[in-house]
Amino acid sequence: MEFLIITGMSGAGKSVALNFFEDMGYFCIDNLPPSFINKFAELCLRSEYEKIAIVTDIRGGKFFNSLFGELAELEKQGFNYEILFLEASDETLVRRYKETRRKHPLDEEGRVLDAIRKERTMLEEIRGMAHKIIDTSEMGSREFYNELRRFYSFHKVGKESLSISIISFGYKYGIPMDADLVFDVRFLPNPHYVSSLKELTGEEEVVQEYILKWPLTTKFYKNFFDFIEFLLPEYEKEGKSHLMIAIGCTGGKHRSVTTAIKLKDFLLRKGYRVIVEHKDIKK
Repeated sequence: MEFLIITGMSGAGKSVALNFFEDMGYFCIDNLPPSFINKFAELCLRSEYEKIAIVTDIRGGKFFNSLFGELAELEKQGFNYEILFLEASDETLVRRYKETRRKHPLDEEGRVLDAIRKERTMLEEIRGMAHKIIDTSEMGSREFYNELRRFYSFHKVGKESLSISIISFGYKYGIPMDADLVFDVRFLPNPHYVSSLKELTGEEEVVQEYILKWPLTTKFYKNFFDFIEFLLPEYEKEGKSHLMIAIGCTGGKHRSVTTAIKLKDFLLRKGYRVIVEHKDIKK
C-alpha cells in the first residue's frame, strides 16, 4: 500500500495537492488529526484502498504534537509511508492570505506574519523528516500540478522502484533548485552558431544529428550513460524513490535538450520509469 502524508505551511497548497492526488486515484482525507494516523493506517490495510493520501497540519491544534509519536509507531510496525512537505516564502503566504481573506490557524491577534513565523518554527522538525519538499512560492496551480506530476504521477501500487525525472535547462536562467544531479554539456558542439539550426531546438532531428555526429559527443554519451547506469542501483539501495537529473547548456534549447532526450531513451531501454521536462526551451 502507498501511504502519503502531506503537511507543511498553511497556504502553501496542501488543498491543491490533495485535489491532484484524488485525481490520481488516491483515497484522500484532509485535516486528519495525527493521533488518528495509526488507527487509520490499520483500517486501510484491511480495506480495498491501495493508494492513500492524507493531510495533517497545525489545524489539528494540540493533537499535532502527537505526530512524531504516531510516525514512530508506524515505523515500529513496519508500515511504509512518505512525507510531502509544502512551503512558501513569508511574503507569498501573507499575500495569499490577504487575497483569500482567510484566517491563519495560528492568527489570534490579526497579525498574519507573526502566525506564519510561529508555524514555520513549529514545523521545522517535521520538515527535516520529509522525503520531498516543494516550495510553491513561484508556482501557480498549473505549475504546481506539473511539479507533483513529475514525482507522483507514475507511482505503481505495491512496487518500490526509482522514478527518474530529467530536466534540461539553460545556465543563463539558473540551475533547477531541486536537482539531485547536475551535468554541464556546454562543452559539446553548439548548434546555436549554425544559422540553419539556431532557431530550432534539440527536439528537432536535424539538431540531434548535428550534435551526435561529433566524436566528442559519442565518447561523452557512452561514458555519461554508463555512469548514470552505475549510479541508479546505488540510489535504489539507499531507498531513494525519486531522482532528478538536470542537464544544462547555455540557453537550454539545443545541447541540453538533445542530451536529456537521449538519456531518457537509454533509461527507458533499461526498464526505468522516466519523464522529461525542457525547462527553458521556449525562452
